[in-house]
Amino acid sequence: MRGVIDTLCAFKMNPGFIFWSTTGFVIATVFASFFEWTLHRFVMHKPVGNFRYPYETHALVHHRVFRADESYHLIDANDAMTIPMAWWNGPVLVLIGQLPFLAVSLFSGHWSLLCGSTAACAAYYGAYEYIHWCMHLPRKRNVERSGIFFRLNGHHLLHHRYMNKNFNVVMPLADLLLGTLLMRSPVHFQQARGPSVPDVQPRQPAASHAATA
Repeated sequence: MRGVIDTLCAFKMNPGFIFWSTTGFVIATVFASFFEWTLHRFVMHKPVGNFRYPYETHALVHHRVFRADESYHLIDANDAMTIPMAWWNGPVLVLIGQLPFLAVSLFSGHWSLLCGSTAACAAYYGAYEYIHWCMHLPRKRNVERSGIFFRLNGHHLLHHRYMNKNFNVVMPLADLLLGTLLMRSPVHFQQARGPSVPDVQPRQPAASHAATA
C-alpha cells in the first residue's frame, strides 16, 4: 500500500502530469459546452432514427411539464423525477465524451490528458444536473443567490419558451458561437417569476410595443 501511495504522489508531482491534465481539463470544459449543445439540439429535441428515448423523455415529457410560465418551477411533486436524466445517462455521456481525448492520449502517449478531460466532463455533467435541478426546483440555496446562476436561469427559461434557442445550461459558449443565443424574448409573454429568475421580456414596455406593432 505504501508503494502505491508513493507512486501516486510522485505521479501527481510530475510537472508533465500537471501540465497535460490541466490542458485536458481546460480543453474538455470548452468541448463539453459544444457536446452539450449538440446532444441537446440534435438528440434531445429530435428523434434519431428509431432511437427516440432522449427525445421522448426530454422534448415530449420534460418540456410538457416545465414551460416558461409559472410551471417553469415544479408544481406537482410527482413530476420531480422528470427534471434529472436517468442515473445511467451520466456515466454513458462522460464515456462518450472521452472518445476524442482517448484517441489523442493513445496517439501522444500523454495519458494525463485523459485524466484531466475525464474530470472536466464529469464535473460539467454534475454541474448540469445540479443547476438544472435548482432552476426547476428552487429552494433559496446559496448557488441560487449568485449572479451567474441568475443569468443562466434566464438563459434556460428562454429555452423553455423557444426550444430552438439556448441549448446550453452550464456554459453558453456554444450558443454564442453557433448562433442560438437569445438574451431576451422578442415578444412579451407570461413568464415565471422568482428571486433567482431575471426578467427576460423585451426592453420595450408592452404598451408601447403594442402601439408600434
